[in-house]
Amino acid sequence: MMRYGFTTGSCAAAASKAAAYMLLTGKLKNEITIETPKGIPYTAQLVDIRRKEKEVSCAVEKDGGDDPDITTGTYIYATVAYGGKVADGDDIVDEKQMVRITIDGGVGVGRVTKPGLDQPVGNAAINHVPREMIEKEVLQVCQLVDYKGSLQIEISVPNGEKLAQQTFNPRLGIVGGISILGTSGIVEPMSNQAILDTIRVELNQRRVQGFDYVAVSPGNYGLDFMKKTYGYDLDRSVKCSNFIGDTIDMAVELGFRKMLLTGHIGKLIKVAGGIMNTHSKEADCRMELLAAFSIRESVEAEKIRKVLDCVTTEEAVHILEDSGKLQAIMETIVERICFYLEKRAKGKLQIDCILYANEFGELAKSKEAAKWFTLLEQEPVQ
Repeated sequence: MMRYGFTTGSCAAAASKAAAYMLLTGKLKNEITIETPKGIPYTAQLVDIRRKEKEVSCAVEKDGGDDPDITTGTYIYATVAYGGKVADGDDIVDEKQMVRITIDGGVGVGRVTKPGLDQPVGNAAINHVPREMIEKEVLQVCQLVDYKGSLQIEISVPNGEKLAQQTFNPRLGIVGGISILGTSGIVEPMSNQAILDTIRVELNQRRVQGFDYVAVSPGNYGLDFMKKTYGYDLDRSVKCSNFIGDTIDMAVELGFRKMLLTGHIGKLIKVAGGIMNTHSKEADCRMELLAAFSIRESVEAEKIRKVLDCVTTEEAVHILEDSGKLQAIMETIVERICFYLEKRAKGKLQIDCILYANEFGELAKSKEAAKWFTLLEQEPVQ
């Protein structure tokens, strides 16, 4: 059984609770326990404790469990300091207790610069669930010692700016560091949910900016091809990874009207067979589908047998080129891709498609696809 870990939000909440306890009691604390939103308790060891008269800081080492999380081993710091007196009109966390808690990000915690994210523009990228966790845990300490007043909490991650370059944050307009995340407080090993959450964030961000159309691609595999052929940077599209069906569902839910899907033949040939999750563990049938479309165009049997024996779709495309039927086959494949995409969208989304291969460039595109680049070129580069 794989071992789960704890989110950056859980680490921030634990460090905040411990720092608040040491500040308000004057006592040293080497470990602290919090309850995650999932109901699983988290006991964290505290490191790099620094105690002053008016502030205390400490860190919790992020443990991602068996999930390949880039933040595993990173120190998540919380500094808790006394604030001013609570005044009328202040944002009071607990009216009975008369406690005011403010939360901000320090070094290595990103700051939001674009709308459509969990936090408004200008805020530290500390999502609402971690903020609620921090408030809850720190308030418990305040109630324990009957503290009335204001506390200022700063979350920092010393190597966060460097780590952020390996995340989606720069694409999302979060600058200066990582995000403090987590909805359950728990990191589930190899969970796909984080990818789906990121897709939703990117779609929602674009929708909030006022667009009702969106370009989608599984990844940056054809980055150079798209830049050279169309002058379009695939990095500006929403990355759907293998979750093509889920991305369509989310786009419909968010009110998009049009979508352009651009992808490599190795991924999108599966969609031509109605497969909406293109991960190899879910389904393959790449060569079988290519063979089926080749039969439809009367490709000779020997070449079809060679296609079925291919390991890569690029190799198969070479064989189909030799048959003289490549263009007709690819046009039919694009038609079927669009058919299944629009079927998934239940007619609520107009979907176009561009299909390419690394060695061949564009293989085929739907009839309206070319119009997209006039539309996309009008958008300001952000």
